[in-house]
Amino acid sequence: MQTVTFKNKNLDIAADLHLPDDFDPSRRYPAIVSAHPIGSCKEQTSGGIYGKALAGQGYVVLAFDAGHQGASGGEPRYIEDPGLRVEDFRCAVDYLVTLDHVDEDRIGVLGICGGGGYAVTAAMTERRFKAVGTVAAVNYGRLMREGDLTPDSAIRTLDAIAAQRTAEARGAEPRVDDVLPSSPQMAEELGITGLDMVEATKYYRSPRGQQPHGVNRSLFSHAGPAIGYDAFHLAEQLLTQPLQIVVGGVPGEFGSYRDGFDLLDRARSAQKDLLVVPGQSHYDLYWKPEATQQALDALIPFYDKYL
Repeated sequence: MQTVTFKNKNLDIAADLHLPDDFDPSRRYPAIVSAHPIGSCKEQTSGGIYGKALAGQGYVVLAFDAGHQGASGGEPRYIEDPGLRVEDFRCAVDYLVTLDHVDEDRIGVLGICGGGGYAVTAAMTERRFKAVGTVAAVNYGRLMREGDLTPDSAIRTLDAIAAQRTAEARGAEPRVDDVLPSSPQMAEELGITGLDMVEATKYYRSPRGQQPHGVNRSLFSHAGPAIGYDAFHLAEQLLTQPLQIVVGGVPGEFGSYRDGFDLLDRARSAQKDLLVVPGQSHYDLYWKPEATQQALDALIPFYDKYL
């Protein structure tokens, strides 16, 4: 593995370049851009699990930290803006096509959770991506709009964002939200029972998946663009690349199960498939060997065929 950076305008985007075990710089390899979940980082599931596994199958895999997050540059920190996130993907391809050992005609993309939604958005206007894979993909805009499931929850949130942004423009301290409890024990003390919230806390706040940059923090004043975002907007018209969707068969409140079926229905792709991994949840697909292996058993032949 090599630690590299590439540019998104004036930002340095930090990435890990996972290379095949028998890497030969004189050869040209297919490549995959691998994108992390919301609040995650390249050392976790996008690179540490899927990136390593795909590199072991002969792919060059670029797992990157989103701008304003992780080890990447960008101030202020902890921005989750879909427009910025999607541009990272295009710049990742710009970097890959400069490498002599990457075949520019065989570049694919993989995204996990919110990174899966962004991967879909990016692929619709980035034709250098020849194949699209998602694992537990979440349409982040849909999730943000649902809020407390009342009709005006998104409007109330946008009003609060507006007030916070005005306050910060006048000198107030930024509001940075910890999206998850500090520990699984704290989640239990708070009475949190939702499957995805409980398992997210176990993943991000325990040795199961904890990494210094996988902090799940959010700058509230900059959350507005996500509320107006639809990861699958225009998929019926613009998403034509081969598509492999993987979801867990145990649905949780973040909605990746239903988003997977929504994406399958909406995608224009002539070659598209959805794998439901039975008995496994959204977060099982981040780390649990019996879940991730089933996902890889679908993704590897998919990329082998189309890249």
